[in-house]
Amino acid sequence: MSGPEPTAAPPHGGHAHGPGGAPGRGPRGMLQRMDKGGLAHVIAVGSGKGGVGKSSVATLLALELQRRGRTVGILDADITGPSVPKLLGMTGPLVDRGEGIEPATSRGGIPVVSSQFMVEDEKTPVIWRGPLVTRLITQFYGSVQWGKLDYLFIDMPPGTSDVPLTVFQTIPIDGMVFVLTPQDLAALIVKKAMNMARDLHVPLLGLVENMAWVACPHCGERIELFGPSRVARIAEEYGIPVLGRLPVAPAVSALGDAGRLEEHTSPEVSELGAAFERAVAEVTKGSMTVL
Repeated sequence: MSGPEPTAAPPHGGHAHGPGGAPGRGPRGMLQRMDKGGLAHVIAVGSGKGGVGKSSVATLLALELQRRGRTVGILDADITGPSVPKLLGMTGPLVDRGEGIEPATSRGGIPVVSSQFMVEDEKTPVIWRGPLVTRLITQFYGSVQWGKLDYLFIDMPPGTSDVPLTVFQTIPIDGMVFVLTPQDLAALIVKKAMNMARDLHVPLLGLVENMAWVACPHCGERIELFGPSRVARIAEEYGIPVLGRLPVAPAVSALGDAGRLEEHTSPEVSELGAAFERAVAEVTKGSMTVL
């Protein structure tokens, strides 16, 4: 392979374990989705573009579901820009004792896999071509001993190219949550991600508008830093719910930078968790009706 060598070890070629093993090939060489194993719901969280706080929202949602008594895990599929370990104060390495990769566990007990656990220094980049990246993601799903979980959240990489395409085609995703900020550019890009998911028959669970407002420290008035909200209009256009509007919260940044995001709670995050579970129930009910 021409070009620079990977600075992190590429995914190993050992036996596949976990929920469904490695993806197989169906008729005419098409990829087949892996099994869910002990995972009740596999949920993707994406935005189409970076910089909107997708990883923070995915992590906050997972933490809220755990507080609601659910068992959750996080698969950090943003291989070249992993954020989840930093937010939760986690380090590697991942371990394989012969029965599959064991996920790292946060202080609060959430299993996580991430490419960040494969490098010695958090500043070391993962410089891989697309095929290696997609292979690692399928290993993170199929070769990891996730056990039984109510929810496995997949923190999706930006874009609509080969990496998210592989995720959609090989991992049995039950639904996807989309994150955007109030800017028109973020709305435009998230629609691309939503259209891709819809074209690949991934249920659209709902929208989360992040950094939607900030509370004035003196009077408490809500100030829309990035302009008026567009989330309701997009939700109506696609026929899906608005799951939540999260404010600019200095505590989220401070706790995330300190690796202590598990300590953050807020009424908005609690409402997001409740709305998310309602959306999952609606999609599940609709699937059962079709069947």
